[in-house]
Amino acid sequence: MRTIPEPARNIPVIATYDVLVCGAGPAGVSAALAASRAGARTGLIETYGCLGGIWTTGALAYFLDYANKSGIMAEIIVRLEEQEARGRNSERKGTNTFDVESVKVLLDDMCLAEGVDIRLHTRACGTHVVDGRIQHVITESKSGRQALAAKVVIDCTGDGDVAALAGCGFELGHPDTGVMQPMSLICLLTGISRSEARPFYREGTEPWSEAKERLKEAMEAGGFSPSYTRPSLFPVRDNLYILMANHQYGVDGTCAEDVTRATLEGRRELNNLIDGLRSTGGVWQNIRLVATAGQIGVREGRRIHGKYTVRLDDMLEGREHDDAVCKVTFGIDIHATDPIKGKAIESHEHRIRPYDIPLRALIARDVEGMMMAGRCISGDFLAHSSYRVTGNASAIGEAAGRYAARGEI
Repeated sequence: MRTIPEPARNIPVIATYDVLVCGAGPAGVSAALAASRAGARTGLIETYGCLGGIWTTGALAYFLDYANKSGIMAEIIVRLEEQEARGRNSERKGTNTFDVESVKVLLDDMCLAEGVDIRLHTRACGTHVVDGRIQHVITESKSGRQALAAKVVIDCTGDGDVAALAGCGFELGHPDTGVMQPMSLICLLTGISRSEARPFYREGTEPWSEAKERLKEAMEAGGFSPSYTRPSLFPVRDNLYILMANHQYGVDGTCAEDVTRATLEGRRELNNLIDGLRSTGGVWQNIRLVATAGQIGVREGRRIHGKYTVRLDDMLEGREHDDAVCKVTFGIDIHATDPIKGKAIESHEHRIRPYDIPLRALIARDVEGMMMAGRCISGDFLAHSSYRVTGNASAIGEAAGRYAARGEI
């Protein structure tokens, strides 16, 4: 590869924190709130223009594995209820969907109220490690290249970007093939009658399969078969829906070219699917695409090496730990890695039991002062497919922030 020299330069250190959280998704917001509430001077940087990550930029305001969670996850739900921003079923009972724009403002308000120093439109692009301990995170933004000093850094980027930049070891993809789960571009829809669309979404605990199959058939009647053959429609408000119908296969979430291609192809597919549905008339005659996500949903990135690695045995045994920070109840959920074999969820023989995530899986093995929260914690391929969802990310982030505030890492 051809290279060019980059002149050496002095990077200004513009702020110093007790805890610096990189990435403001469900894990990052929860980590920053917990650290600040524990008395730590806390910074929070985010690449995009809002807090919330997959909940907001990713347009998936759909909470998973959240019902048994207390703390910040439960607080967010209560506050969204108070703002009438929670989805409701036909009996007016709360669901696990939420209004994306309401989540954005709520997370802003919560972090600002706790004194979190928020820096949006700011990407971590480097680190400064001295004698095996991280000292600074280097950022790039409209303000140029700047450095942020911190006693403890928590990587909540999802893909483990900061930990990797600091020199932490990691695993990526399936242990045998390196292949990663497909990405999905989420979108918001309007123009659908809630009562007429009832056959195409699930309510309560009824099986998903029939609603998804009917939605797939409706899409195919419009001339386009979805790349995810279990498309899912989630009502948020009477005239607002979330749609997940897209799979981009053979892509690497740590590769900008792959993420670009997946986004372009996913956006075109979603537009084709919606246009096709509209052409069939009936319940779909007024359907319109409100927005595609600003960031495609990346299911897999780096799994950073920690002081403990969560593995399949932990799930099969329902293993508990003295330093548990989160109880995971979500099953193994591997979206098809080989579209030739199928384009839905891969089958497996394992039956898991609720299991603990220990604090040690959040503490980096190779660099002092570094923690992880969210889907980049230390785990194997199968375990990751279970704990990666957002209810767990929030609980793990809260625990990381609270522990980081002690400054004992």
